[in-house]
Amino acid sequence: MTSRTPGDERSIARFQALVRIPTVSRLDETETDWGQFERFVEALPGLYPALHGELDRELVAGHSMLYRWAGSEAGGDPTVLMAHYDVVPATDDGWVHPPFAAEIVQGETGDLLWGRGTLDDKGALVSILEAVEARVLAGFRPRHDVYLSFGHNEETTGAGAVAIVDVLESRGIRPALVIDEGGAVVEGIFPGVAKPSAVVGVSEKGITSVMLTVDQLGGHASTPPRLTATARLARAIVRLNAKPFPARFSPTNLEMIATLGAHATGPLKWVFGNLWLTRPLLLRLFARLGDETNAMVRTTQAVTQLSGSQAANALAERAVATVNVRVAVGSSVDEAVRHVRSAVNDSAVQIEALHPSEPSPVSPTTGPAWELLSRTITETFDGVIVTPYIQLGASDSRHFTRISAHVYRFSPFEMSAEQRGTLHAVNEHITVATWLRGVRFYERLILGL
Repeated sequence: MTSRTPGDERSIARFQALVRIPTVSRLDETETDWGQFERFVEALPGLYPALHGELDRELVAGHSMLYRWAGSEAGGDPTVLMAHYDVVPATDDGWVHPPFAAEIVQGETGDLLWGRGTLDDKGALVSILEAVEARVLAGFRPRHDVYLSFGHNEETTGAGAVAIVDVLESRGIRPALVIDEGGAVVEGIFPGVAKPSAVVGVSEKGITSVMLTVDQLGGHASTPPRLTATARLARAIVRLNAKPFPARFSPTNLEMIATLGAHATGPLKWVFGNLWLTRPLLLRLFARLGDETNAMVRTTQAVTQLSGSQAANALAERAVATVNVRVAVGSSVDEAVRHVRSAVNDSAVQIEALHPSEPSPVSPTTGPAWELLSRTITETFDGVIVTPYIQLGASDSRHFTRISAHVYRFSPFEMSAEQRGTLHAVNEHITVATWLRGVRFYERLILGL
């Protein structure tokens, strides 16, 4: 195990201090404890004095933070390093170590730091702060401006990021490079490929909540009609689940297959290298291999919320289901809603899309921005394959596509399948060594700007 320096220990202590602040965002913002967000914002100057002495900070939309690190040369398009500091709710129930205790525990692969936000997304935010603090102390100044964009409600509405983009756009700022959370360094995600892969999101799926609503007369549950509101809604859900969206490869899917497939072994190398022949077979394979690969090749739907009557002996006058739809790149929210309507096939079921967000434009995998990011990844993580992919989840970065054509989604951490499974779930944790490697990633990246 690599020994840690005193500087590393101080970095880890700062990380722990910020994880211990429960900045939980809630969709109903009247339920959000804004005092914890203010506590987080107020803690940063004391933890990172050099950064706050050199960079200008402004609060946007109340609690989001925008820093500007002035470059040594006037003009030129800046870089934006993004993260968010809000986290999803967590209680002690089911956690091996409390979610906001930030305990360090010895694991099989080294020390593990436990806590809500260690992966999503305070791990990246604090890595950025550590890297900038170190570079400022070393007397470094970037050639062009660098902005740090830290959102406060990515887990709910993303309004903070939207407001930051509005500010930058009003100032005529067009970033040459934007990096936000997203893919990571992973293993075992692609059959036949043994090397670790750094998957970089060059786009992300669209997202919308499709509401299925049935309104009809209620009454006493002792005299129900043949088809109650809840039964009609249940039938609609069954029909929708029985008709998944069609599967298809996007150009980014094919580029990922070609990139990773070049490193495959045995017969799979031939399969991945001859897509002109094997493409239909691979599409069926991706659709059946697992939930992640299936989601890569189609729009997905998942019923996440249900509501009906408020009493056990009363018929529901309104039954509602929320369907979380993730729209594939190359499709649209309108196309997704048409599919839902066709699958449900019942005019008595009202269908409405709320908060629609289209799939993001695809950022290029050539040019200076991609080359800098790719080179920094390979310099930080030995023997890794860098590949583009379509990010399945939504992030604040989608809003930045309005002002930049080079938006990438990459969290510079090695994540096991177990760790990825803790995102938005119990027992979220990060390996201390890989978090420190993430700090080095941002230091290298900053030096290349």
